[in-house]
Amino acid sequence: MELLILLYAIPIFYFLFMIWKHVDARRDQECYILDYQCHKPTDDRMLDTQFCGELIKRTKNLGLLEYKFLLRNIVRSGVGEQTYAPRNIFEGREENPTLHDVISEMEDFFHDSIAKLFARTSICPSDIDVLVVNVSMLSTVPSLAARIINHYKMRDDIKVYNITGMGCSATLISHDIVRNIFKSNKNLYALVVSSESLSPNWYSGTDHSMILTNCLFRSGGCAILLTNKRVLKNKAMFKLKCLVRTHHAVDEAYGCCMQKEDEQGRLGFHLGKNLPKVATRAFVDNLRMIAPKILPMSELLRFIFVSLIRKLMSQTSSKSGGWGTRTKPVINFRTGVNHFCLHTGGKAIIDGVGLSLELELSDYDLEPSRMSLHRFGNTSSSGLWYVLGYMEAKKRLKKGDRVFMIGFGSGFHCNSCLWEVVRDLGDANVWKDCIDDYPPESLANPFMEKYGWINQEDASTFTSL
Repeated sequence: MELLILLYAIPIFYFLFMIWKHVDARRDQECYILDYQCHKPTDDRMLDTQFCGELIKRTKNLGLLEYKFLLRNIVRSGVGEQTYAPRNIFEGREENPTLHDVISEMEDFFHDSIAKLFARTSICPSDIDVLVVNVSMLSTVPSLAARIINHYKMRDDIKVYNITGMGCSATLISHDIVRNIFKSNKNLYALVVSSESLSPNWYSGTDHSMILTNCLFRSGGCAILLTNKRVLKNKAMFKLKCLVRTHHAVDEAYGCCMQKEDEQGRLGFHLGKNLPKVATRAFVDNLRMIAPKILPMSELLRFIFVSLIRKLMSQTSSKSGGWGTRTKPVINFRTGVNHFCLHTGGKAIIDGVGLSLELELSDYDLEPSRMSLHRFGNTSSSGLWYVLGYMEAKKRLKKGDRVFMIGFGSGFHCNSCLWEVVRDLGDANVWKDCIDDYPPESLANPFMEKYGWINQEDASTFTSL
């Protein structure tokens, strides 16, 4: 009898052991953010209305039509007067940048934010196991990642990834790389560095689709320290719950955001008129994929039930000759999300995504993205972290809250993820010196007040600014 019990007990205990082993292994695959540090350039690189006007005046290729286009789009952009640009623009060399200008812009960010991050966390550069750098519009030899390793004297066996060409959503692609590495390796530290190079990418031509980038993009960057060490989970700020990447590469989506030359051979970054439509399609597809991962079962069942009822009502109405109901059922994302961190691609992007039927966000929800765009501009892939920093500085992030990040990028990409707040947060980070001034009473751009007279000018009599 005892032997029979033993024969039954062995497979049962083995089965339980395998379950425990699987669960225990998953605990070592979690992805935590220990800290992050956004970059704030020095005040001598700040773009105010007066300097922007001088910059436009010295661009000799522009005429009255371009001036009116710039005025209209600068006023509508949502970008304020305290954003930052590379030094070569202030030195009047935006059309002729040197390699030194390009490297200097990147190193200013590397030496500032990464150093502050190591100091804040008391982590040594030699402790870093994985380094992922994403700067879309710059590829140097040695790579930017190699420059960081050399400067901070990191280990020889560090795993290195240097990503280019992935656009404004590249920071979430970088985190996806780290997440996958964490699944097969225990007790690691990873450093993600996100930025964009503006020094060599100023457009001096007259193509309206390329001039837009001068209005929106500004200098910035962010360094993020991650780990999968379970002993540090209580010291972490965020825990990654899920991440979904959507890539539409059909011709229309592929060509709406593209670096190319204009008819005069000037290199620039093209933003097509079909960009909002392409972004909406990618956004909807991404939501369809991530919704089952982040929403409670009760909300998903409610949505399915309402959809079936609406479909039956519509069929019944059509048979009886009625119009039926035309209102589509909507998923309530607030049942699984507390905060929405939207890409600061521009005022139109923020409003379009936030006020879409899929999300229907309030002004309170959109405030962090709008304020980040106003204070720092579109800093490309690092923009999401300025938005997150605003939420933290305003002490919105409490333990257990869930933050939904949404990023868009050329290609065309829509990437999103969900972070869970591990502990109450309240550090001001890059917003330390100005958070009390936000939100301001008005986001009105002073360009219209100073240069609004351009709209009254006639091409036949206009001479110059």
